[in-house]
Amino acid sequence: MGLRTDAIHRQNVIGATWMIAAMAAFAVEDALVKAVSDLLPVGQILTIFGLGGALIFAAIARHQGDALVTPDVFSPVMRIRVLFEITGRLFYILALALIPLSTATVILQATPLVVVASAAVIFGERVGWRRWTAIGFGLVGVLIILRPGTEGFSALSLLALVGMLGFAGRDLASRAAPKSLSTAILGLYGFLALAVAGLLFSLWQGEAFRLPNAQAALLLSAVIFIGIGAYSCLMKAMRAGDVSAVTPFRYTRLLFGAALGILLFGETLTIGMLVGSGLIVLSGLFILWRGQKRTAEVGATT
Repeated sequence: MGLRTDAIHRQNVIGATWMIAAMAAFAVEDALVKAVSDLLPVGQILTIFGLGGALIFAAIARHQGDALVTPDVFSPVMRIRVLFEITGRLFYILALALIPLSTATVILQATPLVVVASAAVIFGERVGWRRWTAIGFGLVGVLIILRPGTEGFSALSLLALVGMLGFAGRDLASRAAPKSLSTAILGLYGFLALAVAGLLFSLWQGEAFRLPNAQAALLLSAVIFIGIGAYSCLMKAMRAGDVSAVTPFRYTRLLFGAALGILLFGETLTIGMLVGSGLIVLSGLFILWRGQKRTAEVGATT
């Protein structure tokens, strides 16, 4: 029993390490996207990022022997996933370009709260009154950050909110996606959706693509490779340890994002942001703890 416990603990430590690495990489990716948005149109950034990521995931899928096109790729749930992916990516990258990095990062941390609440409604998962209360407190944290109805309210912050809802929908659709589709295939079509979002936004905006200069090309290349690395670290994290032990380390993205916002872009954290982010993180951690406790109770009775 002791050896088994040590092995589980070791896997959880490995998973937590991969998760922290993933969140650090995602924060760096966000900072690079924000930097390159000063040099190129947002639609062009989305398109190049999406195509670059799709090519890499296609190569990974072929190396694994996965078929790139199957009937399951065109299933209704995959079509829904693509729509949510486009929404999440487009609005979140617009938010990165137009509002402080720290603000966008904090709002994104509400994604697990929305996923848990939606899973209860859509999949019929049991969520007790304690977790519903925690979800409520977390959403209050989002409102504190947005400050609707006050002079400090910025409508541009709603871009990050819509992006967060898009990512939550994508995560729920990923859960319901056919099991025959590998992580690489999901990544391939996720990044293709990103490229489509970029093209559609460019057509709507009417802004022509520009030839990237050396600085923009370097930043875009870094965005693609760091984004792929972040995604890979995330997959390794979720497969290395217990989900309940590894998932809380997602919130380290908030620390990395805020630090990069302050160091690179001269941003400041207001009291409202600190209070709101605290409510979001504490609510998320409580929900994870309650879920882990319920799972243990159910296991003890079976």
